[in-house]
Formats: sequence, C-alpha cells, structure tokens
Amino acid sequence: MITSCLRQKVALLLLVFSTLLCYQCKTETKSSVKTVNNTTDIIVPEGFSVEIIGDSLGALRHMAVSNNGDIYVNRSVLKDDKAILVLKDTDDDGRIDETQQFFNEPGTGILINKGYLYASSNSAVYRYKLDQNEEVIDTENPEKIVDGLIDKGRDNAKPFAIDGNSNLYVTVGSWNDACRDEESGKGMVPCTILDSAGGIWKFKANKLGQTFSDGTRYATGIKNAVAIAWNSQNNSLFSAVHGRGGLHNFYPELYTAQQNDELPAETLYELKENDDAGWPYIYYDQSKHQKILSPEYGGDGEKTGGEDAIDPVMAFPAHLGPNDLLFYTGTMFPEKYKNGAFIAFHNKSPELQKGFFVAFVPFEAGKPKGDWEIFADNFAGIDLANPEGPLQHRPCGLAQGPDGALYVCDDLGGTIFKISY
Repeated sequence: MITSCLRQKVALLLLVFSTLLCYQCKTETKSSVKTVNNTTDIIVPEGFSVEIIGDSLGALRHMAVSNNGDIYVNRSVLKDDKAILVLKDTDDDGRIDETQQFFNEPGTGILINKGYLYASSNSAVYRYKLDQNEEVIDTENPEKIVDGLIDKGRDNAKPFAIDGNSNLYVTVGSWNDACRDEESGKGMVPCTILDSAGGIWKFKANKLGQTFSDGTRYATGIKNAVAIAWNSQNNSLFSAVHGRGGLHNFYPELYTAQQNDELPAETLYELKENDDAGWPYIYYDQSKHQKILSPEYGGDGEKTGGEDAIDPVMAFPAHLGPNDLLFYTGTMFPEKYKNGAFIAFHNKSPELQKGFFVAFVPFEAGKPKGDWEIFADNFAGIDLANPEGPLQHRPCGLAQGPDGALYVCDDLGGTIFKISY
C-alpha cells in the first residue's frame, strides 16, 4: 500500500511539474511573439495589422527591401551627414537591431536590381554591388550610372524604375508649376522646359558614365512623377503625377477658390515610348473627365485641348501628392490585392478633407479595374477636417518584403511601418 501510494504521489508530482513546465514554455513562447505597435492608430482593413519598425530616422523617401529582409531607405535630407540608411534584423526576432548609413548626397530613388542597389541623388543615379545576401560590398565607392540631371531646387527628386531589359527610367520634374514666364506671367510658347524636364528619360541601367545627353526622352508632358514603377505583368511603365496648382491665385476671374481646391486631378498614367501627357498646355478635370486647356495657353476652364495627349488611366482628387507607386506581387495579402497598385499620398485634398494615406487601385490583366480605395489611413494623426495639433506622418515610400508584407515610410516623422495580413 505504501509503495502504491508513493507511486501515485510521484506520478501526481510529475504531472504537476510537467504541467508547470508546459505552461512556462507556452508563456515564454507567447512573450516572444512580435507585438503590434498601434500608437499612431493607423487604420487598415480587417485582418491587417500595423507595426512600427523604426522612427525618428530622418526625411525618408523611397525604400527597397532585400531578400534577407534588410531595409534600404534613401533620404532627401542628410542625417548624421549620410543619405542612405540600412536597417537590419540580425537575430530574426522581428526587431531592428543594427543600422548602417552611407553616401553623402540627399536623394529619393532606391531600388534593388540584378545584384545591385541603385540609388539617386537630386542630379544623378548610382549603384552599389551586392553580395549573395544582397548586402552592399563597398559603401565608399559607388558606380555612377547617370550624371548631370537638372536640379533647380524645386521638385528636383530623381525617382526611377528599371525594366526587365535593364532600361533605366528617370523622372526629371519641372521646377516651374505651369511653365510660366517669370516676367509676363504668361505661358511659354513653346515650353522650353520640356527639353530637359517635365518628363521621364530613358538610360541603360548597366552602363557607367552616362550624362543627360546620352539619354532619350521616353515620355513628356509630365510635370513631376515622383511615383514611378515598372509593371512586369504587362511590361509597361506607370507613373502617378503631381498636378499643377494656382488656378484661382493667378486667374481669379476664371476660377473660384473652391475650384482651386478641386482642380486639377492627380493622375495615374500608363506610359509608352514617345507618349505626351500634355503638361503644361492642358490639365485633367476629373469631374468633367476631360483634358482642359490651361489658362496660361488660352483656356477658360471650359475649353478642351490636348488632342494628341494621352488620357490618364485613373484620376484622383487634387493636391494629394502621389509620392510612390508599388505593384503588389506577394502572396501574403488576399487575392484582391494581387498585381494591384498601392500609392502613397503625401498631401491633403481640401475637397475630401482627407489625405496622408496609402491608396489601393485594383488591376486586372495589367490595367486598372474598378475604383480606387483608401487602404491605410490616419497617418496624419489628426482630424484633417478640424485639425488640432501637429501633423504626425506623411507617407512617402513603399516597399514589399520577401514575406509579402507592405512597408510604408514617411519623411516627416521618419517612421517605417510594416503592414501584414
């Protein structure tokens, strides 16, 4: 009886001990799970979560994420005298534990392509050789791909895209909002700015030492396409373009203050070689669904124009400021997002009393299908209809991680967000 009782007690003790061990194991496993940081109250669709990867990192513009999860970001303002930032998760716990910085010229564009990290300053495009882990081998000696791109200090970012044949497409934005003559205030006829800006130029991504004159103007009549991406599904270039402003300011007899807030559209184009989007001679009126002759060139808000200019594939409310474009090719998100376009909007629409969000445009067979929608909202952190307090974030860059997560960075708070499903 004593032996049997002892056996029962030992068995009971072992059961309790093993249960405690199992509970401890479960508790430790639970505590090691990545916590989601929702302190900024980013609003995303049901099933998605948002976590902050880093903050106070400077004026973050465009991003690229390597196959091993390293995040490369270009900055438009130097921080610690450096432009390019690298964020690493060396122990794979979902948290950044190592950072690197290099290059001393501010810029916007950054992209990983065929074993190289490409990055742009405001006047040139460079590249760095990557090793098999997609880490930069030599941060001190980049190769210069293109130099001598015009930089007048305004709308001078040089975002770019690369196609499957190693062609490099670089935006050269116009520093002049409507190609106005500074003395007369009238539109230049012809607009000589288009010779070196207001369009997208094509170079070779694998040829060193090119200058502006070595490129060809791929598409023109594009005021400032900060958001630019190659769509590999239908092998074409897309850009979301900043529209002009000042309609009421310069022509109060033709445009009301309300029209100034609502016109013209921010536009998304699919661009083929030699396309002309019509700037500065026309703008796109999203309510009329027409190309309207600009007042600098004889327009009155009603006259149409630009018969030879292409139409946008989608139009958005005025002044939203599209700053990056990404075609989603991952498998993490639901099927509706596959091959669709995410656009980071950097500004506010007075008409909507909304802004500073990431939008989604559904695509089918390489073409937009249906209406656009707000995907991630409230980066501003304040009520834009009745704003109180400082603005928190301005979405600027987008990148897709190897797991299919979507990264968003902002150039105001210097924050990087990771959106997962």
